[in-house]
Amino acid sequence: MSLDFESTTDWAPTDWTAVGEDSLDDAIVLRRAIHADPEVGLHCPRTSDKVKAALAGLPLEIREGTSTTGFVAILRGGRGGTAGGNGRTVLLRGDMDALPMQEETGLPFASKIDGAMHACGHDSHTAMLVGAAKALCARRDELPGTVVFMFQPGEEGHHGARHMIADGLLDSPLPEAGFALHISPNMPMGHVVSRAGTLMASTDTLRATITGRGGHAAMPHDCLDPLPIACEIVTALQTYVARQVAVTDPAVLSITKLNAGSAHNVIPSTVEMLGTMRTLSERTREQVRAAFIRMVEGIAAAHGAVGTPTIEEGYPVTVNDERATDLMKACATAIGGEGAYQVMPPMMGAEDFSYVLQKLPGAMAFIGAAPKGSDPRTHPPLHNTKMTIDERVMAHGIAMHCAVAERFLANGFD
Repeated sequence: MSLDFESTTDWAPTDWTAVGEDSLDDAIVLRRAIHADPEVGLHCPRTSDKVKAALAGLPLEIREGTSTTGFVAILRGGRGGTAGGNGRTVLLRGDMDALPMQEETGLPFASKIDGAMHACGHDSHTAMLVGAAKALCARRDELPGTVVFMFQPGEEGHHGARHMIADGLLDSPLPEAGFALHISPNMPMGHVVSRAGTLMASTDTLRATITGRGGHAAMPHDCLDPLPIACEIVTALQTYVARQVAVTDPAVLSITKLNAGSAHNVIPSTVEMLGTMRTLSERTREQVRAAFIRMVEGIAAAHGAVGTPTIEEGYPVTVNDERATDLMKACATAIGGEGAYQVMPPMMGAEDFSYVLQKLPGAMAFIGAAPKGSDPRTHPPLHNTKMTIDERVMAHGIAMHCAVAERFLANGFD
């Protein structure tokens, strides 16, 4: 299906659906090679090498930083555009890192690395972006601008995008828009789902130490037991979120771990608390951070103990530009027909593409990877040891990447 957009140039839209289908076999081979050899964190040299080998011989300028093994591959089109000079510049992102999990899928190409698994679909994201790079390179002479392909490690909690930005990899040329796709095994095959404005939450890691005075469990009056104090703090935090945070600008605060004690008859001196906080706005984020500090310190002090809170800053709120979201919707509809694009509510998961969207306007969308005819709700979700996808989703993803890039280079946000 051709993309029927009005154009401000003599650009002719491409049948990217057919291109995606033609690219699928190569994408599957690359995805399975990456899946079987996962790497965690900011340094994924084997994955980067696989990607570079797949891109070898293409008219791409490879630029690397020093903080990670991530890199950008720059495709400079053969035609100037309406933005003048070298035309517009658009960024497409694919993340490459895996999760520290033990795979239980039983796939013939399952992870060969103990304790590491591609349970979030980054193997498919990388393969889709490589497929898009190949397809767009094949039409280089007709592209009215520049495409920056961002191959990023360290998305799973390691701030990979922030490091690549700090390395200057997005500065020359500075993209005018950025786009990313994320597969979902719990959405229908090929459906593109997103929203303008706040898409995903911020995330912070919460830690606290409650220090009392240990002793014999038979004589608690001679001790200062930190355990009930910690439990009181947990309850107070839940009450605070439920009663003092607006339901229209929500927060999630979950204390997920209490670590204390060594024996059944010993009152410990300290309790270590661990949890997470998610919000959909920076305003609520600051509000709940302040409440966490106040309650840990204040409730502990009320009992004569000492509460020491620590907040480890995580990802910002992921905010989609309305114009960029409309562009993704138009491409999804042109490729998949009416109903192929759906609006989703904000979700409390987090994403480090948020750093890119702080630097330049853009949008992220989810693309369904559940097999046709199946109930998407029955499939293991992301971050599950048994998570799998229907690999045919990569044809849709390649087509979407190409259509979005071509559309933006031709017309910008118009």
